[in-house]
Order: sequence, then C-alpha cells, then structure tokens
Amino acid sequence: MELLIGKFLVFILIFIRVFAMFSVGPLFGSASVPVPARLFLSLTTAYIMLLIVPDMPIAYDSAFGILALLGVKEAITGMIMGFSLNFVFYGVSYAAYQMGIDMGLNMATLFDPATEVENNVLGQIFNWAAILLFLTLNGHHYFIRGLAVSFKIIPLGHYTINESVYTLLLRGSAGIFITAVKIAAPVMVAFFLLHTALGIISRVIPQMQVFFVVQPVQLMLGFTLVASGMPLFIYIIRFLLEQMEDNLYDLIKVMGY
Repeated sequence: MELLIGKFLVFILIFIRVFAMFSVGPLFGSASVPVPARLFLSLTTAYIMLLIVPDMPIAYDSAFGILALLGVKEAITGMIMGFSLNFVFYGVSYAAYQMGIDMGLNMATLFDPATEVENNVLGQIFNWAAILLFLTLNGHHYFIRGLAVSFKIIPLGHYTINESVYTLLLRGSAGIFITAVKIAAPVMVAFFLLHTALGIISRVIPQMQVFFVVQPVQLMLGFTLVASGMPLFIYIIRFLLEQMEDNLYDLIKVMGY
C-alpha cells in the first residue's frame, strides 16, 4: 500500500508538469484545443513518463503544504519549458503583423482564437504556416523528448528559478524581435524605399494625389514580395524551429542546476 501511494504521488507530480507544459506550449496550449483532450493527452503522457523515468521516492506522509509546494514547483517547471517553445511562433506572428501594417491591412484585423489576440490576416497565415512546419518537422516530438530529458535532469520538486534561467528567458524574449526583423526585413526595406519615393514624388508633383496611388501600390507590392519571398520565409522559420529543440535542452540543463 505504501508503494502504491508513493507511485500515485509521483504520477500526480509528473502529470502536473506535463499538463502545465501542454497548457502553455505551442499547438497543444492553443485555445482551439479542448481542455478534455488536453487532459487526456497529459494523463496518457504522464503514465508513459511514469514507466520510463527513474524512481523518485516521495514522502507521502509529509504535510499537505509541502506536497502542495512540490506541485507548484512542478507547474512552474512545465510552464517555463512550454513558454520557451513559443518564442519562435511569437516572432513569426509579429513579423507578419508588421508586414501587414506596411501593406495597409490595418483594417483587416481578426480575432485569432488560437492565440486569443487580434491579428491581421497575414499574421494568421504565417502563424498557421509555422504550426504546419512545426508538425512537418515532428516538432510535437520535442515535447516528448524534452519531458523525458527533464525528468532525468530536473528531479521532481526541484526549484528551477535561478539567474541562468532568467538569462535564457530574457534572451529568448529578445529573440522574438530578432526573428521578426529577419523575416520582415525584405518587406520593410522595400516599403521604406516605396514611401521615400512617394514622398519625393509628392514634393516634385504636388498636383498628384499620392494617397489614392499608394494604397493599391502597397497591396500589389506587398503580395508580390510575400509570394516571391515565401521560400525564404519558410527556410528561416524552418531553421528557427530546428533550433528550438537545442534551446529547450539548454534551458532544461540550467534548470537542473
């Protein structure tokens, strides 16, 4: 009976970490994924992890406050790992949002149920393209491998907040803007040159109604650049997604210290 109670407590702690990571991470943490499906997936994954992770004895006769504190620590561990996987998707969505603004798609803003924020149509297209690439590259396997490695490096109930974790999270947050600039740079430079040329034309030819000319030119140039640069965008997004697993492992290592 004592062995069963100890195993049950270990399973509960594993489930908390898995569910926290799935709830915050990309794809599975989307609002479009039903909570029962997420719970079932977390329970199944936690049971598999229970069979493969090393034995981690938990004192089941400890006070309730101590057990609750262990659960909070596991939730923090799972949320940090899941949140770190979102940086690439945030950068892609922000880059497409900026490109949409340059193209004049400010009014074409929709509520994205996946991210629960408003985004223009171009941002949603790029976001779903990144998710499809994520699945194509077997990115959902990152969750399983990352979880399996985390239980070997980060013991259950281990305190994970330290200076190295803060540094990696801040670096990943700054990487959102770097990713956005890498993806949106060709379109942003082209529109900068376009607006400069239109400004010069408006000064040279004051009779010309630049406002009625710039809107169709923006749309035509924007869609042309996006369509012609799509292979480059896909290559950059794929490269960033492939680096995601290495970044997750680096985060897990510093969380285990």
